[in-house]
Amino acid sequence: MRSARIALLAAIGLGGCATLPPMQTPAIETPASFRHMDGWTTAAPGDHLDRGEWWRGFADPVLDELIARVDERTPTLAAALARYDRALAAARLDRSDQLPNVDLAGSASRERLSAGRPIGPGEPIIANQIIFGVGLDYELDLWGRVRNSVRASTADAQAQEAALRSARLSLQASVADLYVRLRAVDAEQMLLTRTVAAYARADELIRTRHEGGIASGVDRSRSMAQLADARARSEALRAQRAAVENRIAALVGESASSFAIAPAQQNLALPALPPSLPSELLQRRPDIAEAQRRLVAANARIGVARAAFYPRISLGIGAGYQAVEAPIISADTGFWALGPISTIFNLFDGGGRRARLAISRAEYEELAAAYRQTVLDAFQEVEDGLSRMDALAGQNREQRIAAEAAARAESLALERYRDGAADYLEVTTAQTAALSAQRASITVEYDRARTAIALIRALGGAAPDDT
Repeated sequence: MRSARIALLAAIGLGGCATLPPMQTPAIETPASFRHMDGWTTAAPGDHLDRGEWWRGFADPVLDELIARVDERTPTLAAALARYDRALAAARLDRSDQLPNVDLAGSASRERLSAGRPIGPGEPIIANQIIFGVGLDYELDLWGRVRNSVRASTADAQAQEAALRSARLSLQASVADLYVRLRAVDAEQMLLTRTVAAYARADELIRTRHEGGIASGVDRSRSMAQLADARARSEALRAQRAAVENRIAALVGESASSFAIAPAQQNLALPALPPSLPSELLQRRPDIAEAQRRLVAANARIGVARAAFYPRISLGIGAGYQAVEAPIISADTGFWALGPISTIFNLFDGGGRRARLAISRAEYEELAAAYRQTVLDAFQEVEDGLSRMDALAGQNREQRIAAEAAARAESLALERYRDGAADYLEVTTAQTAALSAQRASITVEYDRARTAIALIRALGGAAPDDT
C-alpha cells in the first residue's frame, strides 16, 4: 500500500514535467571560421562574459569622460534599467505563488442571541465574541502551472538584463562613433583653415600680377573662385560639427544649449584587435542572449497553457482561538481545520484553452525564427566589419601616398606659374586635386576608427585584455 502511494505521488510529480515541452535551441548552420580572419571558431552566446572598457583603446580622455556620462545621465539607459527592474519584480511576483498564502485574521463583536434560536436554553443572551486565527491557502502545483510561470518570468527578466546590456553597448558605441565623426570634422576644418590661408596668399599674388598687367582677368577670377569655394566649405563644416555635437549631447543626457566639446585635431589610436580573436567575443553579443531568453520564456508559457487542461487543486489550513468573553487563549477556545481541498476543472470553454495553447506555440515559433535571424545578422555584421577593416588598412596607406603626391603637384604647379611656365588653370587644377586627396585621406583615417567601433559592437564588446 505504501509503495502504491509513492508511485502515485511520483506520477503526479511527473505530470507537471509533462506539460513543459523540451527546450531546443534552433540549430543554425554556422561556418567553422570567419572568411576574412583566420583563427576564429564557431561561437555560441555567452552573455555572462565581461565586455571590458573597450573605448579606452582609443587613448582619448575626452571620449572616456563622455562614455562615463552615458551610465550616469542618459534617459535611454534609465528607461532600459526601469524595464529590467520591472521584469525582476514580475519574476518575484510569480515566484511568490510557489509558497502558501498565510493570512492573519481577527474580529471582535458584541451580539445578542435571540431566545428563539435553534440550539440553546430558550433565553436571550448578550455576549462579546472574540475570534483570532491564522489561515493558509496553497495551490498544489501538480501540473507545473506555477513552476512554468516562474520559468517564463525568470527568463523574461534575464532577457531584459540582456536588453539592458545591449542598450548600454549600443549607446557607448553610438557616442564613440559620433565622437570620431566630430574629430574627423575638426581635422578637415583645420585642413581647410590652412588651405584658405594658402589660397589667400596665392590670390594676393594673382591680384598683384593682375594689377601689373602680368596675369589675366581669367586667372584672377579663378583664384577668387577657388578661395571662396574653400571658405564656403569651411562654413558648411561648422554647421555639420554643431549637429554632431548636439547629437552627442542628447546621447549623454546633456542639454545641447550648454554642451560643448573643444575642437582638437586628435590622432586616435585604434583598439587592439589581434588577428586570432577568441570566439568568446562573438559569444558576448547581448542581443543573442536576449533572443535565447525570450525563447526559453515562450517555451515555458507553452507549459502554462498545457497545464490549463488539468484541474487546479488548492489546500486550505486554518487554526486559531474563538471565545465568548475573556480569556481568549486557553485550551477550550482553540480550533483548527485541515482543508478544504478544493479543485476547479473546466469542462467547457468554447475552445479557449486550445486557442491559448496555439497562441503560445505560435509565439515560440516566431521567437525561434527571430533567434535564428539574430545569429545570422551577427555573423554578417562581423564579416562586414572584418572585411572593411582589412580594406581600409590598404586604402589608408594608398590615400596617404595620393595626398602627398597631390601636395607636391600643387607646389610644383604654383612654382611653374610664378616662373611663367604655366597658366593659372594648371594651379587651380592642382589645388583642387590636392585638397580632394587630403580630405579623402582624413575620411579614410577616421573611417578606420568608426569601423573598429562597429566591429567591437558586432562582437558584443571586447575582452579586458583587448582594451
